[in-house]
Amino acid sequence: MNAMSSRDRFLAHMSFEPVDRPPLREWGPWTQTRQRWAAEGMPESGPPQFAECDAWHDMGIDFGPWPRYDESVVAEDEDSVTHYTHKGVLVRERRERELSMPAFLQYPVTDRASWEAYRERYDPTSPQRYSADFAARARQAREQGCLVQLSGGRETSFFGHLREIMGAEEAMIILHDDPQLVHEIMDFLADFMVGIYEEALAQFVPDLAYLWEDMCYHTASLISPAMFREFLLPGYQKVCGALKGLGVAFIAVDSDGYTGELNPLWLEGGVDIIYPFEVAAHNDVVELRAQYGKRLGMMGGLDKRVLAAGPEAIDAELERKLPVALAGGYIPTIDHSLPPDIPYANFCYYWERKKALLGIGTPAGRS
Repeated sequence: MNAMSSRDRFLAHMSFEPVDRPPLREWGPWTQTRQRWAAEGMPESGPPQFAECDAWHDMGIDFGPWPRYDESVVAEDEDSVTHYTHKGVLVRERRERELSMPAFLQYPVTDRASWEAYRERYDPTSPQRYSADFAARARQAREQGCLVQLSGGRETSFFGHLREIMGAEEAMIILHDDPQLVHEIMDFLADFMVGIYEEALAQFVPDLAYLWEDMCYHTASLISPAMFREFLLPGYQKVCGALKGLGVAFIAVDSDGYTGELNPLWLEGGVDIIYPFEVAAHNDVVELRAQYGKRLGMMGGLDKRVLAAGPEAIDAELERKLPVALAGGYIPTIDHSLPPDIPYANFCYYWERKKALLGIGTPAGRS
């Protein structure tokens, strides 16, 4: 089979159609990981492996609040900075941000009145959301063979957005204490997202749209499937229905943690692809393919911990899971950002072994 463009390869692979080879993607390393790898022989320009990945272009639409909140610093010392984020959240962060979670000290939404003030910053027609040339740049990328995606960060979410503006604990409590307000917030978020999609996609239709939730922990969802069905599912159906109606081929949702309880609900809501399927949170892409067949598209799913363990563990992980990728509908990547316990030599070994098993760089490939 002749070489395919990144776009054509993705669309065919995720549709379980013949491809020259599976798409090649990967999560990036932490800052501390890059520092370690630089000391272990990585080129100054960064990991050369990422230049081998398939080309994807993001449309760059801004789903955040307009106007932005004041991001002023409240206090700082040698170890940490306390400041407001552009979404009005007061946080205390270590200067080495990747080594710990921030302390969330105050959120902008606490009740109906503060929600009604907050929502004024989410007008889908705000001109700051759209650069003058976003459609032209997307068309040029497609002409060059890139997959074009539309990602909206943490604003393209339902429970995730609620948690971002209220805090996880209050977001879960309000589902019980004020379900009417939650329904109103979910309806507003769905309408906000659809408003942006209608505005942007009138000028250019991407191949892939991303949603974000991060609503699961190590063994379960943060809310029950029944609550998801009541509060979130109608919004997913509205947003995914709008995206599909506008011509978007695939919709992906990002959630860390164990997603097993929510996978069927996301599929029912119109999502096509789920990622990153963290292995430490009991997600297994081999078992998921057996359970869902071709209904579920997947990205991620390779245990980051094996890269620290060495070649034998890397081989075992890849040899078990890459046959799922060769059959289609799954893009194998490490299941989240690459931490600093991974030696650069191990990453290089993993990369070349993954390519070899996928038939990349050789005449072999799925046909």
